[in-house]
Amino acid sequence: MHAAAADRSTSAVLGRDFLASIVVFLVALPLCMGVAIASGAPPALGLITGIVGGIIVGSLAGSPLQVSGPAAGMAVLVFQLVQEHGLIMLGVVGLIAGALQLLAGVLKLGQWFRAISPSVIHGMLAGIGVLILVSQLHVMLDDAPRASGLLNIAAIPEAVIKAIPTDGSVHHLAAMAGVITILTIVLWNHFKPKQLSLIPGPLLGVIVGTIFAMVFALPITLVELPDTLAGALNIPTGEALAGFTNPDILTLGLVFAFVASAETLLCATAVDKMHIGARTDYDKELRAQGIGNMICGGLGALPMTGVIVRSAANVEAGATTRFSAIMHGVWLLLAVAAFPFVLNEIPTSVLAAILVYTGYKLVNIAQIRKIAEFGRQELAIYFVTLLGVVLIDLLTGVILGFALATAKLVYTFSHLEITREHDEETNRVDLWMKGSATFFSIPQLGKALESSPVGSEVHIHVEKLDYIDHACLEMLSSWEKLHQTTGGTLVVEWSELVERYGRRSEDPSKTEIPGLMVRPAA
Repeated sequence: MHAAAADRSTSAVLGRDFLASIVVFLVALPLCMGVAIASGAPPALGLITGIVGGIIVGSLAGSPLQVSGPAAGMAVLVFQLVQEHGLIMLGVVGLIAGALQLLAGVLKLGQWFRAISPSVIHGMLAGIGVLILVSQLHVMLDDAPRASGLLNIAAIPEAVIKAIPTDGSVHHLAAMAGVITILTIVLWNHFKPKQLSLIPGPLLGVIVGTIFAMVFALPITLVELPDTLAGALNIPTGEALAGFTNPDILTLGLVFAFVASAETLLCATAVDKMHIGARTDYDKELRAQGIGNMICGGLGALPMTGVIVRSAANVEAGATTRFSAIMHGVWLLLAVAAFPFVLNEIPTSVLAAILVYTGYKLVNIAQIRKIAEFGRQELAIYFVTLLGVVLIDLLTGVILGFALATAKLVYTFSHLEITREHDEETNRVDLWMKGSATFFSIPQLGKALESSPVGSEVHIHVEKLDYIDHACLEMLSSWEKLHQTTGGTLVVEWSELVERYGRRSEDPSKTEIPGLMVRPAA
């Protein structure tokens, strides 16, 4: 009886995962091709990455419900690589990035990739979202994206003019298909019936946009997939593999590894919050991503990361094991192998429209409000990262954000505010301390103490102090001894300081902190 119950339970789990895999496949199919187009690569290379991310990485992943594949967050990097070094170098950089991720996982560095300020990560993603939006806006008009984010932004007025119907131009027709796609996604996300809630908006947008183009026989650019996957491979040549010795290529491999790892592990953390099942093994996930990216590199496909859109769809569809992620890769493989002629009917402007919408979603207004709750400094880190990514490049933007976050950390742990009051009648001095009292603060603290009159009773109020280090405690101890020789006293009025650092003295009216005698406040 127990065996029969177990079989029924296993069947139910596999049944839910089977249905979830179809939902994830329907979400992933248009995005795999769209991200490839945004990356300046053939759509087939995005589909290959989706297949590897499902079947291979899904089998090895440390986060069983996370779904991996080509990510919009990497599209800007890939586009720059393709423009500067050619499509053939994509595989070489993928091999380097994958090897670095695998090594990081073996060395158990997974947790360290999470030690990045959320403001930097969200600023990076928002900057990527802006770059994707402004570049794919031109593709949505059957036009070519410009060479940089600034040029794409500068060309937006030109794109608006091209969207106006004129004789001999098809830009406005492509724009119509793209706008209809975006409207379909937005309306579906807002008004979809509960019974059909599992149907993803991007898929419906592709279907409606494609049907619109077919019904009106629009003369716009369509997706081109080869008859077989073998014909789509972009395997690095021997000459390309010599790029392993090129410092620029090695640097790109390092950047790819860092960005892909950070995005993957942040995605895994978000997925953990969505369900109550097994938690992520970050080092195992990093090793799986490394193996997946090395395979994609060997095939010359796009790099992969864990993708939040597909992963969230997987959880919402009721998946409970890695079977759903694996099967979604199988469905992608079958679709490309058996129905390439169907995919070839999709206009590129329709896929670009999905990326325009995705770019907009990456600039998450709700996230900006949440960051603002933590203060202006965090908001500044966010916008410096965003502007750095958009105006300069992704790596520089992240470095600027990280440097500002580090500066904020140093400031927080070195900043001390001291307010002083002196009652001349009682010869009492009160010093209120706020912030962190560290060795950086010793000159400031010493100046405040030394301003106390001879023989005065000095009270230090530290209830608003976040931290006090040993150097400051030693300094207080030394100054107390010196002040006592003038007939003065030092009283630290903070019971919490005693709880943190103190031990009871033989004198019941006093408490000892190593190097310092504290009289509890009356």
